[in-house]
Amino acid sequence: MELVPLRKEFAQAMAVPRPNDAEVNRLTGTHATFTLADYEAYVERTLNDPNRYTRAITEDGEFLGEVVLTINPHNRSAGLRIAMWDGFGKGFGTAAIRHVLDHAFGELDLHRVDLEVYEFNERAIHVYSKLGFREEGRLRDALLWDGVFHDAIVMSILSTDNI
Repeated sequence: MELVPLRKEFAQAMAVPRPNDAEVNRLTGTHATFTLADYEAYVERTLNDPNRYTRAITEDGEFLGEVVLTINPHNRSAGLRIAMWDGFGKGFGTAAIRHVLDHAFGELDLHRVDLEVYEFNERAIHVYSKLGFREEGRLRDALLWDGVFHDAIVMSILSTDNI
């Protein structure tokens, strides 16, 4: 697994339909569908945003997903987001988040990184907890999926946490 800066050519890989798209959409709470043009515009915005740190998760040059920090330099904080389209169960997401946390606390001198995860995403909750994130609270009924409401769990990690 390799983490590389997001590049324009990854937009094509993001737009390719995959058998697990429905599950990825559920785990990320994504109701929208995106076109190649949407992904191209997203990559362009990301490349030009000084307050985003985005890395593509790749294996043998193949795009598997992305991990993103949305940085608030005034508060020395960032929101974390990860989306994996392929490569589940191989530890790639854990390694990607570990890299981003090292960058956030070591290179960017941030103090806080937070995220939201849906209560049914037990695999992600386990990974975040293993990496040192702590639950702060819940956004009740934050996601409506297939007629059922689900809570979003808010988790964070601080530079002063013993991880």
